[in-house]
Amino acid sequence: MLTKKAVIVVVALLLSACGYHLRGAYALPATMKSIYLEGGSGQLRNQFQQVMTSSSGQLVSSPQGADIVVRILNEEANRRTLSLSSRGKSNEFELYYRLEYELTNAGNVVLMEGQPIEIRREYFNDQVDVMAKDNEENVIREEMYQQVVRTIVNQARVALEAKAK
Repeated sequence: MLTKKAVIVVVALLLSACGYHLRGAYALPATMKSIYLEGGSGQLRNQFQQVMTSSSGQLVSSPQGADIVVRILNEEANRRTLSLSSRGKSNEFELYYRLEYELTNAGNVVLMEGQPIEIRREYFNDQVDVMAKDNEENVIREEMYQQVVRTIVNQARVALEAKAK
């Protein structure tokens, strides 16, 4: 029993020493531990919440308690058909997600002017396995939201570093 505990402690120390961290976790600067998200869809808010929680930060409920305010100016998600089968069924889809945002601090000073992010993904729609393809679309959309949140967090980090200089 004592040997197992010792092995677990050693493995934990080795993993922390090599820079290992949970997927999706960021080393947030002290000036970015709380973010307020103004606007945005529920999926975007959920992804922000997950990233902030895994990064020892928090998504706050008011701009007064936030280090950074992410103001969503425009958000658009669409799906379009790219190709049809001989029966007229959709064979291939393109998922499109566009977001425009700006970053401010709690005092409403603009850190970064309106920035667009645009993501497109294509996937094949197998007519035989419809349920799996429906799930695939949901997974792809979730990955698109994750990519947007990563981009916003990275750009916010850069904006804060530029203001500090």
